[in-house]
Amino acid sequence: MGSVSLPQRRRSTPAGQKVGGGLRPYVVGGLAGMGSTLIVQPMDTLKTRAQMAARVGARKVGMASLLKGLYTGLGAALLRQATYTTVRMGVFRRLSEARAERRGGTGPLPLHEKALAGMAAGFLGALAGNPADVALVRMQAGAMLPPSERRTYRHVGDALVAVTREGGARSLWRGAGPNTARAMAVNAAMLATYDEVKQRLVESGVGTEDSLAVQAGAGLASGVAIVACSLPLDFVKARLQAIDPTTGSVPYRGALDCFVKVVRAEGPLALYSGAGAYYLRCAPHALLVLLLAEQLNRRLP
Repeated sequence: MGSVSLPQRRRSTPAGQKVGGGLRPYVVGGLAGMGSTLIVQPMDTLKTRAQMAARVGARKVGMASLLKGLYTGLGAALLRQATYTTVRMGVFRRLSEARAERRGGTGPLPLHEKALAGMAAGFLGALAGNPADVALVRMQAGAMLPPSERRTYRHVGDALVAVTREGGARSLWRGAGPNTARAMAVNAAMLATYDEVKQRLVESGVGTEDSLAVQAGAGLASGVAIVACSLPLDFVKARLQAIDPTTGSVPYRGALDCFVKVVRAEGPLALYSGAGAYYLRCAPHALLVLLLAEQLNRRLP
């Protein structure tokens, strides 16, 4: 999911008197991410299934399989936001504030410093959210797998227990390499593009930084950067996380092996499978997280 700059806390009320105090950026970020996921979950499911389709053979995949249960794995998706987005949004704001204080609090941070803070936040967030991400991919991809590999999970807890039983606790971090790389790419691309486009729109007279038109335009433009920079990594992550070793079918030894085999067997464009669904998930999700976080910051005491 793309990352966006969490709105600054208003300074009129001491932080200690606000909900969460020092934890406020984490609370607001997590709630905003979960609220956004309730809307964009169908696009995420379509993206994951499109990434798995080539593995089972495109001719065997019908529209019914793609569209069945678009909210499958919603519990895992919400858990992912409660971990991944909570950490990345909170860490990003804390790192940004700490750096601003060292600079004397004069003016906004340079773009490259925001990007670095976003990459660090994405890395830590992805590590925290990887178990939920594994459960989510397993639950979403089930309908696309061959019958011999197909598993049914009652809920996210059942998926997490099953994954742990199959390969031990470390299997919860399967795909962590491409997942953290993806998160770093998403955060850096999102921050750089969002801030730059927003600045250009303000300068061109479209509106102020707080106007919906400017925020929407910058958010939608940043979605293109997110897709270009992170979709291949997201593709490899999904293929690795969908592996169930108990079926005896382990097609990839790791991220690099997966990348090479996919390019050789399916062509390099396969890495961009589900690009449309990925954009329709990432761009609205990033924009909704920003808008929801802004509203939460205004309404929470």
